[in-house]
Amino acid sequence: MKLGLGLYRDLLTDENFRFARQAGATHLVVHLVDYFGGANPSLSSGSDQEGWGTASNGQLWTYEELVDIKQEIESHGLKWEAIENFNPAHWHDVLLDGPKKEEQLDNLKYMIRDVGRAGIPIIGYNFSIAGVWGWTKGPFGRGEAQSQRYDESAIDKDKPIPNGMVWNMVYDPDAPEGHVPPISEEELWERFEAFLEEIIPVAEEHGVTMALHPDDPPTDRLRRAARLVNHPDKYQRVIDHVPSEANALEFCLGTLQEMPEGDDVYECIERYGSQDKIAYVHFRNVEGKVPCYEETFVDEGDIDMLRAVEKLQEVDYDGVLIPDHTPEMSCDAPWHAGMAYALGYMKAALQAAGIATDAPATVA
Repeated sequence: MKLGLGLYRDLLTDENFRFARQAGATHLVVHLVDYFGGANPSLSSGSDQEGWGTASNGQLWTYEELVDIKQEIESHGLKWEAIENFNPAHWHDVLLDGPKKEEQLDNLKYMIRDVGRAGIPIIGYNFSIAGVWGWTKGPFGRGEAQSQRYDESAIDKDKPIPNGMVWNMVYDPDAPEGHVPPISEEELWERFEAFLEEIIPVAEEHGVTMALHPDDPPTDRLRRAARLVNHPDKYQRVIDHVPSEANALEFCLGTLQEMPEGDDVYECIERYGSQDKIAYVHFRNVEGKVPCYEETFVDEGDIDMLRAVEKLQEVDYDGVLIPDHTPEMSCDAPWHAGMAYALGYMKAALQAAGIATDAPATVA
């Protein structure tokens, strides 16, 4: 297994590349989504607001841009393992079954080809209408660390999504007044399965693995939209619909633990790891389940993270682990301190399992 760190585009700096290496990371997962007029989720995600802000104008990733970023990452002894999430401006009508759906599918295929051509092996994504929404940020963590709480009794779970918004971000600030229509589970799965049928063959041809994140929060419905993978069994439906090495899972331990029913996290690792379907892992801990839970430091909460590492080792998982949504610590660099704490724990957990983590990434 390999130790990684997730960075948003605005955090792709020499200072943060050095920080990643200093904390023991060898791989990066990069979010190429720009945010304007709202909080960057890498620093303060998940509040119960109208949205995180406005997504960028939808300019497609280019091969030249990807290569430039990759070369900069590699110059610091790191490897670019995955891109996490499409920009909502890239595929809002794929999610909403809107008039630009076919055009946007073609653009996604074009970008996937360039991602493969640039030598980036994985694209993580979340096929969701409401996205991550309903959290409250506050001093919920140990020692009053800033963390996230999801409590359905404290929110209007059925608050409608304004037109021009998807995945909790505005893609069209000039959209007409009104709201996104309610979406049933059957409708959402129809859209998603059509997406898989279009995209997975292209990804497979170009050596890119598409890795689906489960719904967080994994409730039944949110903002009048059904949720896709809010039970561990639904992951099996995903990988069975289009059997392919390119159809895999962005395996979020915290989200799986939050699910109100189903197998426990360790059984999920065994089930999907034995099928070689775990593309990369979001390594975080939580306390509680839907309808109420809190995100915790990695060394507390309901998951025995050392046992999780052992289970991953048992299924011969050799991919990347990244910390995710770690509580922010009380200092001048709250996000960095929280990530450094999580990375230190993860490095020790891997070493305790006999997994070497010191070697820098091997780059082409």
